Formats: sequence, structure tokens, C-alpha cells
Amino acid sequence: MTKAQPQTGHPRRWAILGVLVISLLVVVLDNTVLNVAMRTIADPDKGLGATQSELEWAINSYTLVFAGLLFTAGILADRLGRRLSLVAGLVIFGLASLISAYASSPDQLIAARAVMGLGAAAVMPATLSIIANVFDPLERPRAIGVWAGAVGLAVAIGPVLGGLLLEHFWWGSVFLINVPIVVIGLVLVAVLVPESRDPKPGRIDVLGVILSIVGLTLLTYGVIKGGEDGFGETAAWSTLTTGLLVLAGFVLYERRITFPSLDVRLFANRQFSASTGIIGLVFFAAMGSMFFGAFYLQMVRGYGPLASGALFVPFALGQMIFAPASSSLVKRFGPKAVSTVGLLLVSAALSLWLFIGVDTPIALVALAFFVQGVGMANVMPPATEAIMSALPREKAGVGSAVSNTIRQLGGALGVAVLGAVVSSVYRDHLTTPAGLPDAAADVAHESIAGAYAVAGQAGPAAPALLAGADSAFVTAMHYAAVGSTVFALLGVLVAVLWLPGRRPAATPAEVHDLQLADA
Repeated sequence: MTKAQPQTGHPRRWAILGVLVISLLVVVLDNTVLNVAMRTIADPDKGLGATQSELEWAINSYTLVFAGLLFTAGILADRLGRRLSLVAGLVIFGLASLISAYASSPDQLIAARAVMGLGAAAVMPATLSIIANVFDPLERPRAIGVWAGAVGLAVAIGPVLGGLLLEHFWWGSVFLINVPIVVIGLVLVAVLVPESRDPKPGRIDVLGVILSIVGLTLLTYGVIKGGEDGFGETAAWSTLTTGLLVLAGFVLYERRITFPSLDVRLFANRQFSASTGIIGLVFFAAMGSMFFGAFYLQMVRGYGPLASGALFVPFALGQMIFAPASSSLVKRFGPKAVSTVGLLLVSAALSLWLFIGVDTPIALVALAFFVQGVGMANVMPPATEAIMSALPREKAGVGSAVSNTIRQLGGALGVAVLGAVVSSVYRDHLTTPAGLPDAAADVAHESIAGAYAVAGQAGPAAPALLAGADSAFVTAMHYAAVGSTVFALLGVLVAVLWLPGRRPAATPAEVHDLQLADA
């Protein structure tokens, strides 16, 4: 009779996981809610009259601060306390949400969203690092699967809840909903979540922290500017290049010091590097498709916030149903097989957008979202677990920060690059009707949202303008779908070449030995 393996996890670990899911929900919920609120915020009567550029910065200011500070927040959580980081992040996020709800101008909303990014940067790595500390290595993959499924839950709740609020209340209600969730989360964190930190943090790597903040912020800003103005513009490529040089300096510096913020030798482990790369590639592909998908649903198909939000539910259901079971599949078939199949499903779902046109049955869109959700449910948990298992528990905040930073950068780059593709192809393919004033034609060429705004005042020319805008956008969407599919297939290649086959996951000690052997 085999002796049961001793349980080393926290006795309240599953209740703690529930609290962490609530904390994670509020961060993810906010982004998905904002997607369906953009058109209302742009309305000068019902919203703030925000321009497309201001709407992009309402999203990007959050992403810029979030991605720039994620790594530093993970380091501080390990050093000062993960529960403290979680509480501080929730408080900042809740207060900034309250300010966002009552913003009286687009500039105020952009600033408040930046502060929300600061709070989210403290919350996100803390949730994953606490999981790594309260669960033992045997149960951790299952817990991370539930954690990933919570992202799917937020994706499902956010658009539908946002649509309901926008149909009955003012635009600011989509931010105000965060406040009671934050309050509930704070109470439960205080009652259930234990404090944990690195018992031997060593000297703080001040220069490394500064280099990481500067490098990640410049890189994220360069990506955003490239998406807005084109990557050939000086502001975009110079900022991107500077950010990459600063991050290269960060890596070189971290290799030479005794107490690095990030042990860059971890990237000598192929499983760690491959998992990190897969997360970046799949989020590049997925977030880019979500971006053009939202415009397709609300503009080309004319769905309101609630109806378009409901069409994202199949994506969320795919994640919610399959993510918690991914750990069992990995044990049975190995991370290579599970991740490869998951990435192939994501690729197939993204390729379906090539067959979606102006009048395509909407069930095909729902199917594409569902298959994409199922695929990501079998990619994200094993990749995240591979990253977390490469570090000892006391360094869990750093591992979580690496995972989430790559996720944010991949998503931001996907939106920027594929958004730039959509904008460029749309402009090239749009033919405005004869007789439309030059100023109005210029606005229509900027974006499909601009075309719809012009059509409201175009009189008899409106039907031809709208038909041309829809056709041009769908063509642009097909070009972007090709790009997103290619990046998902690159993820397949990475998984096949570098992820391990069917074998037990390595412990942190075994991974460290493997690193030394690989080095």
C-alpha cells in the first residue's frame, strides 16, 4: 500500500484561492467592461465626447503604468509582503475607479485610468505569488488552472454587466461597479489571507528596479505610439529602440551582481523561456483579435453594448470550463501535447475570422470565440505553472511578475500592431461617395467610427458611405486575422520544439540543477 504524500499546503488554501479570484476579477473585469463602454464614452451627450485617440489613451494609460510597474511590484511584494501588496493595490484600484466614474473630461478619465494601472500592478502578481505560497507543488497546477478560469469568468461577466449598466445608467457606472467588489475583497483578504514574504531578500537592487521600470515603460509607450502613428515614425521606433537597449542593459547588469532582481539564468532553462514566449505570442494574437472583433460587432453589425458583450461569453465559457481541467491533461499527456493542441485551436479560431463578412451568421463569430477560449484554457495554465515552478516559493512574486509582464506586453503589442494593420488597410480600401466634403472624407478615412459619425450628417450619401466603410473594415479585419493566426502558429512551433513531453514537472530545485547544466 502506497503511503500518501504529506500535504504541505495551507489548511485554508482553497478559501484563500476564492479570495484571490475575487481580487483578480475586479482587475480583469475593468478592461472587459471598458471595451463595451467606448462608444458611449465617445458620445458627446451620453458620455464625455472622447475622440478615438482619447479612447485609445483611456485604455493605453492603464496598460502603460500596469506593464511598466508589474515587475517592480512583484519584487516589492516578495520583499515587503504579498498580502500588503494585494491590500494596497486593491485600495488604490478602488479609489481610482471611483474617480474614473465621476470624471468630467477625457483627460481626467485618462489620468484616473493610469492610477488604476498602478493598483492593478500591485494586485495581479500578488494573487499568483500567494497561490504559489499556499499550495504545494502537487496541487499548484490545479489552483493555477482555477486562477486562469477566473480570467474567463471576468471576461464573461464584464461585457454583459457593462452592457446592462450602460442601458440603464450613466457611463460612469461601469467603473463604479468596481468599488463594492474591492470592499468585499479587502474584508476577505484581511480575514483569510496570510502574510508571506521572502525570508532572505538580500540587498535591494535599486539600479535594476529603475532600469526595469524605464525599459518596460519605454517599450510599452513605443508599442502604443507605433499603433497610433505607425512604427516608421520617429517617436515610435526611437522609443522602442531605447526601451530595448535599456532592457538589454538591465539583463547585462543583472548577470553581474550578487543580489539581482531577476536571475536571468532562468532563461537558460528551455521550458521557462518557451513558456514565457508562448504567453507573449498567444496574447499578441488573442488581444489583437479581441480589438478588431469589438469594432466589428459594434460598428459593422450594429450590436449595442449588451448584445456585443454577450457574444464574448462563449470565449469566457471555453476558458472557465476547460482551464481548471488543464492540469489533469498535462499530467496525462505532457505540457508539449496539451499546449500544442491548445495553440492549434487558437490558430483555427483566429483563422475563422477570414470567413466572417458583413452578413455572416453571427453563430460563426460565437464559435470562433468559444474555440479560442478552449485553446487558451489549455495554453495559459501549463505555461504559467512552468514559469512559477522554476522559482522557489520565496521568489514567487518575481515569477508572477515575469508572467504577467509578458502577458501585458504581448497583448499591448498585438493591439498596436494589428490595430495599425486594420487602420492602414481600412484607409487604403475605403472609397468615399462623390460629393462628400473633403473634411468629412478625411474623418471617415481615420476609422470606421469616424465614418459612422460622418454618416449621421451625410444625408443621401450616408448609405453608400456606410456600405463602403463596412466593406473596407472587413477587408482590413481579414488582413489582421492573417497576422494573428501567424503569431499563434509561431507559438505552436515554440511548443513543439522546446516544451517537454510526457514527464513529471520539475521541482524548483530540479529546475535550478537543470539551469546550471544548460548554462
